[in-house]
Amino acid sequence: MSDRYREDKELQEFRNLMHPPEVFEDGFGVKTIVGALFLAFFMVPGSMYLQLIIGQGLGPAARWVTVILFAEVAKRSLRNLRQQEVYILFYMTGITLATPFWGLLWRQYLVQSPAAMAMGIAQGIPSWVAPQAEIIREQGRTFFTRYWVGPIALMALMFVITRIDNFGLGYVLYRLTNDVEKLPFPMAPVGAQGVLALAESKETGTRWRWRVFSIGGVMGLTFGFFYVGIPALTGAFLAHPVQLIPIPWMDLTNVTQNIFPATPVNLVFSLGLVITGMVLPFWAVIGGALAFVIKLALNPALYHAGVLTTWRPGMQVVDTLFSNNIDFYLSFGIGITFSICAYSILQIVLPLLRGRRRRTAAVGSGPPSFRTALSILRKGNPRRGDIPIWVALGIYLFSTVSYLAISTWLVPGFPWWFFLGYGFIYTPLISYATAKLEGLAGQAVSIPLVREAAFILSGYKGVAIWFAPIPLHDYGRSVRGFRVVELTGTKLSSVIKTEIVVIPIVLISTICFSHYIWKLAPIPSDHYPFTQKIWELQALNTCLLMSSTMAGSSIFFEALKPLVVSIGFGIGLGMFLLLSTLGLPTLLMYGFVRGLGSALPGAVIPELMGALIGRYYLLKRFGKQWRQYAPVLLAGYGCGMGLVAMASVAIALIAKSVSMLSY
Repeated sequence: MSDRYREDKELQEFRNLMHPPEVFEDGFGVKTIVGALFLAFFMVPGSMYLQLIIGQGLGPAARWVTVILFAEVAKRSLRNLRQQEVYILFYMTGITLATPFWGLLWRQYLVQSPAAMAMGIAQGIPSWVAPQAEIIREQGRTFFTRYWVGPIALMALMFVITRIDNFGLGYVLYRLTNDVEKLPFPMAPVGAQGVLALAESKETGTRWRWRVFSIGGVMGLTFGFFYVGIPALTGAFLAHPVQLIPIPWMDLTNVTQNIFPATPVNLVFSLGLVITGMVLPFWAVIGGALAFVIKLALNPALYHAGVLTTWRPGMQVVDTLFSNNIDFYLSFGIGITFSICAYSILQIVLPLLRGRRRRTAAVGSGPPSFRTALSILRKGNPRRGDIPIWVALGIYLFSTVSYLAISTWLVPGFPWWFFLGYGFIYTPLISYATAKLEGLAGQAVSIPLVREAAFILSGYKGVAIWFAPIPLHDYGRSVRGFRVVELTGTKLSSVIKTEIVVIPIVLISTICFSHYIWKLAPIPSDHYPFTQKIWELQALNTCLLMSSTMAGSSIFFEALKPLVVSIGFGIGLGMFLLLSTLGLPTLLMYGFVRGLGSALPGAVIPELMGALIGRYYLLKRFGKQWRQYAPVLLAGYGCGMGLVAMASVAIALIAKSVSMLSY
């Protein structure tokens, strides 16, 4: 550290929570390749199937399953997984579940959806996004036709560029904030300690993880059999699947419409939401429940006051949510979102400014000079396997130019000059601000509706721009990941090699399983209950936004009411300040906003049940260690559900293949 640059005591304490090891090792090996194949051909179809049926993929549970499986195999081979190998398995799982080819199933629906047809969006969707509805119906449910070659090739190209882009400006900002400014990154040790805990599974102190994980796994297997397994298995042999438990919810809007007009009311029967309520911050769950109760009183009042004019008796949950969104909640939600952004910035920046003034007054010096900083960036850390800084800057330049060139090629009349400023001015500024906040406070603040505002202000008219790969990114969010790589003693070269190996495997498997799952039944359909209900609402909201750049009148601008936006901003900021003044938890407000915009109002009840059970029974019984038990229990539950999903999709695929062969 430069003699001229000192940190205050608190920052130094966070910086010293965990130190990088002296020796950095390569975590890439044969286990990585086997792990990639396991993820691609077992985890991907199970996660996709779960997402389509209940709206929840494997998520973090996939990482636990992968690491536990490989750790057990290693033990029986009288070997242990090194912490670098554990981290690479974690990292590889993140790549696998982040593939963009999930979007193929969504795109085939969007272009055929009633919402896109009614709003005139479907006709404007270009062929490089998806074939037109008539072609899809003519070709049947398959991605293996010449009409899908362009969309798939473009998605593959953009996925590769995006993965390369991860080592561009984000890496430069990591080197700047970590090596030059020596920021503490208070949240990075959390992720690193999780990897270390799994790598040290022989210690007696960590045995509770496997017990709790196993309990959650049995819960997931049992509930998953009735919730997912029976519908999936009966759907493979019967025209309509048998549902013992309603998926995704039981709609009660028509039953309660006389008491609560214009109010969506449903019940969600999910054990996973109960366990999730145990994991989420208690006051955030209470805030969501409070929002649900307020909406029960507010919606009828707004309806009788002539504000919610679009709603009609007989509408169900999805139609009610969308009609209320147009009349009031779109604008009100935008205002609330801006209030969260404003309060978050004040909450993070003001203490930093006060701390900077104290450091300046006490020391009278600032960060290293430009020459010193440049020297540190050039030198790097050979033990870490650092990329030369000029290579990272070249990647950023290459990716930004590629985004602009591809967008200009695909979208006639694309205002490339307008987005040039976003790529080389706005993106570096917001990325550095986020990296700084991540390094100092472990938080990130996103400015809402930037992408939407950019499209509207560009003056472009049409739908194609919404699918264009514009250079509008926040690279600052990736700096914590690079710090975790360093704290686990993993060489950066092993991360790069993992990317090279995993990407083609993931691309091939995701395309194949998307094709096979679509072959089982139309998506959406009653075979995939979640998509049948939620995708309609998602299509309505998506088309509503896209209408903002279409010529002529736009439903979006009719729904956007500046007065309601201002009211939402004022109420949101006022409630934050009031809670802060009274000393009440601000998580209450965050939960309130989450509940206000929730597409599943019925999910509040099981989450609330879980939060109350966790706080007032399990926390008292197990003490503070319950905080550690709950996430592991949820991961085990997700693992059990995933196993049911993988078995179900395997049986369904076999049954479908047999039925096709019989003819």
